[in-house]
Amino acid sequence: MNRRMVVNTLGRIILIESVLMFIPFMISAGYGEWNAALAFGITFLAAGLAGFLTVRITAEHDRGIHAREGFVIAAFSWILMSLIGAVPLAVSGEFPSYIDALFEIVSGFTTTGASVVRDLSALSHGILFWRSFTHWIGGMGVLVLMMAIIPDDSGRSIFIMRAEMPGPVVDKIVPKVKNTAKILYLIYFVLTAAEVIMLLFGGMDLFESLVHSMGTAGTGGFGIRADSLGSYSPYCQWVITAFMLLFGLNFNLYYLIIAGKIRSALRSEEMHVYLGIAVVSTTIIAINVARMYSTVGEVIRHSAFQMASILTTTGFSTVDFNQWPGLSKTILVVLMCIGGCAGSTAGGLKVSRVILIIKGIGSEIKHLLHPRSITRGTFEGKGITKELRSGVNSYFALYILVFAVTFIIVSFESFDFETNATAVIACMNNIGPGLAGVGPAAGYYDYSVVSKLVLSLAMLMGRLELYPIILAMASIGKRNIGSARLSQTKRAVRRS
Repeated sequence: MNRRMVVNTLGRIILIESVLMFIPFMISAGYGEWNAALAFGITFLAAGLAGFLTVRITAEHDRGIHAREGFVIAAFSWILMSLIGAVPLAVSGEFPSYIDALFEIVSGFTTTGASVVRDLSALSHGILFWRSFTHWIGGMGVLVLMMAIIPDDSGRSIFIMRAEMPGPVVDKIVPKVKNTAKILYLIYFVLTAAEVIMLLFGGMDLFESLVHSMGTAGTGGFGIRADSLGSYSPYCQWVITAFMLLFGLNFNLYYLIIAGKIRSALRSEEMHVYLGIAVVSTTIIAINVARMYSTVGEVIRHSAFQMASILTTTGFSTVDFNQWPGLSKTILVVLMCIGGCAGSTAGGLKVSRVILIIKGIGSEIKHLLHPRSITRGTFEGKGITKELRSGVNSYFALYILVFAVTFIIVSFESFDFETNATAVIACMNNIGPGLAGVGPAAGYYDYSVVSKLVLSLAMLMGRLELYPIILAMASIGKRNIGSARLSQTKRAVRRS
């Protein structure tokens, strides 16, 4: 492994985070919130110095990056970003402990939206902005941002992009990875700006429009009011519903539309299934909760909003859906696991994987009925290869295993089954609110330190789709074993 290049890249990530942290510093200073401003100021100066020295010390000619380095860089970048990003929250005194601050900021960067904050009104504007800004950064990915703004001639950045971008298959939309990153972030920025403008027309002030647009863009869901978006106008709720669905689509489709290939974009099989799930789910939920609201418009609005929020793993709420009938809550839990499209900012398994799993089951049934038949199947106009099918099946099996282990650990808590199960589902799929004790009207503040750390790891594994974190942990374990063996060998040599 090219460890020197890995450390060099991590130094660049620290530098980028320090620069980004200057924005909440200025917001805190602008509002006269000097404790928060000091916390951000100290952190971005220290992080900036550390990043600068790391980049200078590890600079070298060999810039080669392969798949292994890509996974390790992705994992440690997100861990480092979270560890540093949590410092201002703890130093400002607005969070009771560093672990709580770390949980909150991991939830931010992974676009989960799970919170340990009991009273949002007690947080300063700078901290509120930083929470939502981490959604925006993490939505598209900090490594993609790095590739867009920092020159890189290694020619192997695709390995980093594939390690960070969600979905079973990640490809360049143009020949150069750097240009792909620029296009993705340009689309991301334009959609965010459009939502900000539309929310301003709905009566939100600039600060509210920014934090909610960043939360929508990253499909994160951190709000600034206790009732999330419940007290905002129906217009704002409909705008956010529409943009949640837009950010849950594959960004490659937007590029195809911009390039004039509208027919190709409209033929997307994943998009058809995604929108079909949205329509069917909204219809069933609306029928199920119709008696709980006074008008048809209210029923449709709340049903569509919560469907979009959960399917895209955003986590905003307009009502306490924990009070909905069992059927509606069951549908929401299923949507939590499905998630949005590959290549979007949404979490979950991804619609594309669900399609491939179902097609795989269908092919296996056909093969059992007709052993001599060849059932390859197609997806998005291309044949489903054995490698792709095997990769999807392996990922799903690993997903179930990680969920089971995490759920067992969290089950040592005194909460009921529904609370613990949906807490793990919500964190692994980067949603935020679950049901019962972690519903939209509650939070994760009563969980123990151990459970908060385990759930934080689950959020990271969910955002990076398991493999980068597992491979990074394996590389550390392998290195420790290697170091231990080397020490044993040295001791043996000394004895002889």
